[in-house]
Amino acid sequence: MREETLSVEQTRALGARLAKTAAAGDIYALEGGLGSGKTEFVRGFVKALSPASAVRSPTFSIVNTYKTPSFPVYHFDFYRIEERQELFSVGFDEYVNGDGVCLVEWGTMFPDVLPPFTKIIRFSDAGESKRIVEAGFLF
Repeated sequence: MREETLSVEQTRALGARLAKTAAAGDIYALEGGLGSGKTEFVRGFVKALSPASAVRSPTFSIVNTYKTPSFPVYHFDFYRIEERQELFSVGFDEYVNGDGVCLVEWGTMFPDVLPPFTKIIRFSDAGESKRIVEAGFLF
């Protein structure tokens, strides 16, 4: 899949579209530079499942949990993680083997902790408000 978005709203709509097909147990690694649309994508994903939820970037908390009627959404950010051991101290392995969907910003920083069925979504800033979003599998 390859999509172009021309606004924050379109990036959120793309996240909302994915949320409609997601199921408990799905893992998505969101890859791309700062400001490339990862968190906006997550905002759209979560809002599609739970309109009242306000998504915050988990840069400093490592993980934020959003309860939805369908399943919990675990929003991770690996950006400030220096060693993979830090992920185990927050129970990352329990989240990826749990009952929710994991959205992991900067997820490919530690590819060895991601399950083989992880879907990679790459975000590229193409200038102005344009973003390129491409999806595939880790392995």
